Amino acid sequence: MNTTIAPESHGRIDYQGKKIGMWLFLYTELLFFGGMFLLYSIFRSHYPIEFHTAASAENLILGTVNTTVLLTSSLAIALAIASIKSGNTRRSSCLQITTIALGVVFLIIKYFEWEAKISEGLYPGSSVLSVKAHGEIMFFSLYFVMTGMHGLHVFIGIGVIAFMFVLTQRGSLTRDSFVKLENTGLYWHFVDIVWIYLFPLFYLIS
Repeated sequence: MNTTIAPESHGRIDYQGKKIGMWLFLYTELLFFGGMFLLYSIFRSHYPIEFHTAASAENLILGTVNTTVLLTSSLAIALAIASIKSGNTRRSSCLQITTIALGVVFLIIKYFEWEAKISEGLYPGSSVLSVKAHGEIMFFSLYFVMTGMHGLHVFIGIGVIAFMFVLTQRGSLTRDSFVKLENTGLYWHFVDIVWIYLFPLFYLIS
């Protein structure tokens, strides 16, 4: 009895296995961020007025620009995946670089937001924040933790996409072997979705 698996079937199994592995990883990430969102909801329900007051210190313009930047980056990585599937590695490479550049822009804007708050003393443990209402202290504590963890994920995503760019340039990513880039795109979309939730929680409640 011949039990040899055809190359095509082996390729499909390998592809499906890598996709399932990525979705399982994203599920653990969802649990992680979901816990923080739950914590935010609990404290906001306890201190609604203080949270609204603290949110007035947020820069809505910069938050909106960063939201636009990340949404555009999601489009860029999606087009990069579509390009590699169609065999256009050059266009895919350009779109990957575009995604990286937009991610860097996001982090730069976030740096200036953080720098402004730190200069005003609105960071955990500062003497300025310690005299404010407990709800405001919790708001800014959650702001730095949640946006900080999100920023770390953006930074990691930039590094992974840069690695995908190197693989594309070397010819390792092709129309017949693109699952690594596709999984990277899933990760990047997840990071963007997390920001879509963070944006209204911290910028639109004032």
